[in-house]
Amino acid sequence: MTTTVHADTQLAKDRRDLLHLLQHADRPLLMGIINVTPDSFADGGQCFEPDAAIRHARSLAAAGADILDIGGESTRPFSQPVSLEEELRRVLPVIEAVSTEIPLPLSIDTYKSPVAWAALNAGASIINDISALRFDPEMVHLAREAQVPVILMHMQGTPRDMQVNPTYRDLLGEIKAFFRERLDFAVSQGLPRERLILDPGIGFGKTFDHNLEILNNLHVFHDLDCPLLVGPSRKAFIGHLLKLPAGPERDVGTLAALAMAVAGGARILRVHNVAFARQFLTVFQAIREKPVHNSA
Repeated sequence: MTTTVHADTQLAKDRRDLLHLLQHADRPLLMGIINVTPDSFADGGQCFEPDAAIRHARSLAAAGADILDIGGESTRPFSQPVSLEEELRRVLPVIEAVSTEIPLPLSIDTYKSPVAWAALNAGASIINDISALRFDPEMVHLAREAQVPVILMHMQGTPRDMQVNPTYRDLLGEIKAFFRERLDFAVSQGLPRERLILDPGIGFGKTFDHNLEILNNLHVFHDLDCPLLVGPSRKAFIGHLLKLPAGPERDVGTLAALAMAVAGGARILRVHNVAFARQFLTVFQAIREKPVHNSA
């Protein structure tokens, strides 16, 4: 009896450990998005109330999510920040409930260290910082003390102004240089490199063409030797190409972007529709595992 309890406890622990999942997964991990906001561009605030967010977490887990990413402040283009108190009010009840019920790693999507601290204490185990530790100088110290994985995202500007006129002389080179600088900073502050994950920031300070170029060239980031997270789900470039409004209508187009992300070596896919993404991955992996024959 004691052995069985220990095994079950270890299994639950492993399922909550992102680094363990990355090390043992034979496919990219799926990060399901839970926006506890009234103004998300992609889901229209459907998870703003805690009960709705908790139900959505259950549905994402049932659909096959490996990670749940919970955020209480919209970072869509031209969005306004919310107060610390409001962000805490939105996310904490959800994290507390979900962490006790669903044995998956929970990520807190925030750039504010007090929110991250409270979320980690409530049951989260990953920090997803769109500022890559730039907006709050205390975040790096918190991450070091908490010893949790940190997602470092590239963004030109801030959510309020990032889409005004995003301009690069060398898109991929500048993103890569940004990653190198952020990695050097994080490691210099005591964060182990093996806990750092890189996100090129699809839709964050990029034009439609920039997003396409990034998805077609993810290989340029491989020598940074960190897992890549890619989040193209329902983004504006898909709506631009397909002439579709924000929301579930973009889920089919999202699958094409996910295919490029997987082919380019992404280890984590941040998505709204986990069920579609899981079906896509099942077929993609089955095809990929078959041998490639050279023509005679």
